[in-house]
Amino acid sequence: MKVLIIDDEEDTRSIAAMSLNIIGGLDVVEAENGKIGVEKAAAEKPDCILLDCMMPIMDGESTLAELLTNEQTKGIPVIFLTAKAMTSEIERLKRLGAVGVLTKPFDPTMLAGQVKALLGR
Repeated sequence: MKVLIIDDEEDTRSIAAMSLNIIGGLDVVEAENGKIGVEKAAAEKPDCILLDCMMPIMDGESTLAELLTNEQTKGIPVIFLTAKAMTSEIERLKRLGAVGVLTKPFDPTMLAGQVKALLGR
């Protein structure tokens, strides 16, 4: 399974990538902002996308909207990875089209299992 991580924080991307790859055995592609993330999603065809909410250039919501309107990416499940953990915010992100929301800081030993659980795998 291939996961695209879209997050402007290099440390977050690195830790998530190592966690997903080493512990979860998943292939990982990284993007440092939403614009590059949309391009990589179309080119790489990942099985899911982990998406940060607060980023420069394109925030998470704009990136999700772009992914959902693009023929090449609209079927890719998106999971937000965000520090915004309020129940109302989580529900709002799901209504926008995310399959789930995971909160930062995340437990690197649990991340792959949480992603797989949200995808039903």
